[in-house]
Amino acid sequence: MEGNEKLGEKDLKFRIRISRKEAKESEYWLRLLMNLNERESVRIDKLRQEVNEIRKILSAILTKLK
Repeated sequence: MEGNEKLGEKDLKFRIRISRKEAKESEYWLRLLMNLNERESVRIDKLRQEVNEIRKILSAILTKLK
């Protein structure tokens, strides 16, 4: 039973790391979009802030799992 739990924890950490990388990539694309579309900069900036908060949450979860 304990062996299965360890694998689950490793899998969870792996998936959280992937999610954090995806959030970072989303922030990159939003930054590019902001440069191309200044009219929507306020909306895009709000989305970038949300992505940044998600990254912080995922990082905090990883820290607690270690």
